[in-house]
Amino acid sequence: MASLLAVAHRHLRLALPVESAGAVTRSYLDDGRCVGWYAPPVPGWRVAIDAERVGAPVPTALARRFGTADFWARWTRAECLAKLTDVPIAAWWQRHGLAVPPRVDWLWRTLTIADLVVTVAFVATAPPRG
Repeated sequence: MASLLAVAHRHLRLALPVESAGAVTRSYLDDGRCVGWYAPPVPGWRVAIDAERVGAPVPTALARRFGTADFWARWTRAECLAKLTDVPIAAWWQRHGLAVPPRVDWLWRTLTIADLVVTVAFVATAPPRG
């Protein structure tokens, strides 16, 4: 899985939503674009992505609550992990803020690509062995 995350940028495509129907998963941007994940599925793992524009203003209420330093990177990670654990983002905030809690069965990578911050995250669908 680490090797796939190392080349995550190769599996992300930016397009209009109508052009990204073949994506395994996608994230819609506030400007109408869509980021899609196009890697083959990995048996035993679920994937989620989230993307935001680097220059997008941080909403005032969220800036007050979580600060603005590295906000979009922290936000996209929290969104991905909330998606992978089927936890609504508001409930995630209550439990973890925008932090990544320790867990042995998920892996993630946050990238800056052009004008976007994108996180790709995986969680094991079966308990780790050992």
